Amino acid sequence: MFAKLTTHVLDTAQGRPVANLKIELWQIHTETGERNLLKTAITNQDGRTDTPLLTETELKSGIYELVFAVGDYFKTQYQSLNYPLFLDEIPIKFGIANPTVAYHVPLLVSPWSYSTYRGS
Repeated sequence: MFAKLTTHVLDTAQGRPVANLKIELWQIHTETGERNLLKTAITNQDGRTDTPLLTETELKSGIYELVFAVGDYFKTQYQSLNYPLFLDEIPIKFGIANPTVAYHVPLLVSPWSYSTYRGS
């Protein structure tokens, strides 16, 4: 297994992948909390990014944050939602302890809830 960081976004209310969703990847400085934007990506028709968010040479130990812009997606899929939306941007802050293995951070989301886990 090659070291990398990947993600996958699924709309659990509709039972399908979330396409065209903007995702930002931030690195968080452990001492100062300063955030550095590393990459912006868009999900494909399968709810994944076309390439890993971080490749083997880019993956380093540290604290990261993925920010999923789900509000834009919900506005196109759920016309009856009230505003402001309950969920708009979902930040997932996580640590990478071993940069020699793969990290997969999926997002399971609906307009009213979300969950994540460390996948493979």
